[in-house]
Amino acid sequence: MHLNPYGEGAVHLAAELANRRPGTAQELEDRCRAAGLVVEGPVLPTDLTRILALLDSWESVVDAADERERAERLNRMLAADAAHPRLTDHTGGWHLHYRDDHQPFAAVLSTLIAVGTAFHLVGRGMHRLGRCAVAECTTVFADTTRTGRRRYCSQRCANRDAVRRHRRAARPASGPALA
Repeated sequence: MHLNPYGEGAVHLAAELANRRPGTAQELEDRCRAAGLVVEGPVLPTDLTRILALLDSWESVVDAADERERAERLNRMLAADAAHPRLTDHTGGWHLHYRDDHQPFAAVLSTLIAVGTAFHLVGRGMHRLGRCAVAECTTVFADTTRTGRRRYCSQRCANRDAVRRHRRAARPASGPALA
């Protein structure tokens, strides 16, 4: 039995696709399969086009100025992509789908991302999506840390920022020279 296939994995997949956009329908399919998504049927170029537009909308959720704006943007995604919940056992175990049956791949992935993001935000906190705190890095991340205080996309960026702060603090203050 799948307890929540729309949770953490879906929001991490959204971030991974947003950070490195797929260039072809085949690449989209391969990356979704690698993330554990069951792909039923072909992934077409029209699916890729729709998913690229969805990722723009999803990034607007990430970049929302506050919780209310984030909720409004995500609610628009949910209204466009999700349907009433239904039980299914198409993969051999009973679980919920928040989409109609026999949908094209883009509709399936759009629902997965929208509902997964909603579960992530209400379950962990509305602030748990962000961009790296390093100014020149625009990488998106889903914060799944225990404390909910993630600021960087990776340990590399965290270390880079720490070194910059250390060097800035160690630099002598420029001022008038003493005689």
